[in-house]
Amino acid sequence: MTEEELVGVVFELLRRIAPETDPRALHPEENIRQALNIDSFDALQFIVAISEKLQVDIPEEDYGKTANLKSLIAYLNQRINK
Repeated sequence: MTEEELVGVVFELLRRIAPETDPRALHPEENIRQALNIDSFDALQFIVAISEKLQVDIPEEDYGKTANLKSLIAYLNQRINK
């Protein structure tokens, strides 16, 4: 899966979790939760949705690696394209 495809999936899931937001306005190094004003429950739903959609296990100890768009895409790219 390409980086662009991963970004598309992430944006799709963010819009589903927080429909009032515009994920395209995210700066790559901006904290996703803070920038989009997503609470911890929605953030967890987002991680679970990514895990299910991409069939990738994201252990709780790795949640910090998913805080911003840049690190999330790098993390997913590494996990998917092993």
